[in-house]
Amino acid sequence: MDPSGIERPEDFKDIKEALENSDAALAAAKIQDYLQQHNTIPLNIAITGESGSGKSTFVNAFRGLSNKDEGAAPTGYVETTMEAAPYPHPNYPNVTLWDLPGIDSSRFPAAEYLKTFGFDKFDFFIIISSDRFRENDVKLALEIQKQKKNFYFVRTKIDSSLQDEERIQRDFSAEKSLQLIRQNCVEGLQRQGMASPQVFLISSFHLNLYDFQLLVETMERELPSHRRDALLFAIPKINQEIFNKKKKAFEAEIKYSALWSALTASVPVPGLSVAVDLGILVTVINNYKSGFGVDEESLQKLADSTNKPLSELQAVMTSPFAAANVTTEVIIKFLAVTGAQATLLAAEEGSRYIPILGIPLAAGISFASTYSILKTCLNMVTEDAQNVLIKALGLNTSE
Repeated sequence: MDPSGIERPEDFKDIKEALENSDAALAAAKIQDYLQQHNTIPLNIAITGESGSGKSTFVNAFRGLSNKDEGAAPTGYVETTMEAAPYPHPNYPNVTLWDLPGIDSSRFPAAEYLKTFGFDKFDFFIIISSDRFRENDVKLALEIQKQKKNFYFVRTKIDSSLQDEERIQRDFSAEKSLQLIRQNCVEGLQRQGMASPQVFLISSFHLNLYDFQLLVETMERELPSHRRDALLFAIPKINQEIFNKKKKAFEAEIKYSALWSALTASVPVPGLSVAVDLGILVTVINNYKSGFGVDEESLQKLADSTNKPLSELQAVMTSPFAAANVTTEVIIKFLAVTGAQATLLAAEEGSRYIPILGIPLAAGISFASTYSILKTCLNMVTEDAQNVLIKALGLNTSE
């Protein structure tokens, strides 16, 4: 059992016992319960800082939204947040970013801030400033530290700062300017009592630049293991490393989805010699599309934000799952073409889990084939997503 209280199938004996007792229905129910719980583990992230610092824009960017999108947090230099406003991720509603009022507001003295907004419900805090961190930011960070939770200093609007520097400097160097901005933030925090502060330089409009990747790696490293996947699934896909981590998280669940399918399927799919639960395949593949941002809604948002025609983004998706929504008909057509190959490949990889999970022989071939099919589908969706980002943003995700 992991720290969230969720039993992992590989850790408890009930599934093996159910399979040994020929109770496939009980084993399938336990796997389904695990997958549902695992994908709904809550992650609550508090975003705070002075008014006008870019909190709301960061909340939107983290969730893959522009400030104009439906469901976006309102932005502005006047404090637009007077209460703790929750903004669930559009594809992963278990991940919520909370836009908190600026701690500089007279309505929210620093001493009462954490108590007022419910400190305990947040997994960690991101403290944002668009220039320098002030006394109230440090007081808040020290109080969070005292209560043994993590916090991160984020200096936003780095793109604007570099533009300003370029206008006034004769021999402008982006690297030197970034180094100076970071140094000034760190020294300012140290003067106010923060020992060894780390500051992340970020542009909410260009998350692929500067320190966003470093911030993600730091948050991931410091989160409890049962919440890491929630973070990985929700973060924007800005480079190959994030692509790989998302893919690895999806791959870790394939064996459970495949076993669930094998235990519930009863009738062989046309063109395939083994039984596969088409409903489970449809659900899992649509989850892949949503997770990699190539579902119809995510594609439309990307097209709007990059001023690219939606048709151009769709044109670079070459997999059988480029359709707006994957249906059983799409799956059957795909299996008719690849089913025989998937069955042959199954013995090479998916079959190794059969003795580990105690899968009965009758379901073993179905499990191994489904495992291979899902891994192939994940590879295809990942390639579609990489092609889309290259087309939309010019990002070379293959490096």
